[in-house]
Amino acid sequence: MDSVFGLEGRKILVLGGGQGMGEATVKRIAEQGAHIAVADLVPERAETVAMAVRDVGGTATSIGVDVLDDNALVAAIRKVETDFGPLDGMATVIGMAGWASLLELERETWDADLNRNVRYFFVAAREVARSLLERGAPGSIVCVASVDGLRSAPNHAAYGVAKAGLIHLVKSMAVEWSGQGIRINCVAPGGIVTPRLPDRGAEAERKNMAQIPMQRRGTVDEIAKAITFFLSDMSSYVTGQTLAVDGGFMAASLFNVQLPPKNTVMGAERA
Repeated sequence: MDSVFGLEGRKILVLGGGQGMGEATVKRIAEQGAHIAVADLVPERAETVAMAVRDVGGTATSIGVDVLDDNALVAAIRKVETDFGPLDGMATVIGMAGWASLLELERETWDADLNRNVRYFFVAAREVARSLLERGAPGSIVCVASVDGLRSAPNHAAYGVAKAGLIHLVKSMAVEWSGQGIRINCVAPGGIVTPRLPDRGAEAERKNMAQIPMQRRGTVDEIAKAITFFLSDMSSYVTGQTLAVDGGFMAASLFNVQLPPKNTVMGAERA
């Protein structure tokens, strides 16, 4: 009986596949028989993940790329398609937040957050979509946003703006390309244990747990499962959507959120 996921033999590019959510995504879709191109800023990291897939009988290649370099990103995607074969889909698992109050936020940080959270996806998704359209092939593209793009993001507003823009871009892409069989969807993680945000222990996590009904942070594999769903035939009639994978965070009351003290300017309280 065929797998309900329908990913066997499909060629999928995973940008940011060298660690964390990206690595977990590579392993999940490899289990479903997908052939994977692992792309990462650090080539050795990408190759280590690709090798792990090959070691268990899967098919994977790797490539190093700086996604903030538009030309390099387009060239990497084209090289993957030349060497590995035409892509059937892509997952992008790249992003980072700069932390500062709005009054302290530097314009360089603002620009950096937009570039590393939404601009690169525009460049990559358009390149993959062009390839699919030229071939008349269907495909699925998935990006990772954040719950910070669905509600306020105090002290990291540029990141929230970028993720909100990413969510909107996904909707626009979905409408423009769905008639040609290309689906675009988005996963919005809540608090997730990642290499950059490790588990800090129960005591340190306690104040954050008040905001999460499930009383824990999620795992990278739980994000990978959602990405796999969107890449697969399980979501064949789903496009332009954002799925919050957040332990109930978005459903919880805003009254649980700890607000900064009044009259706080430039990191110091004012009388």
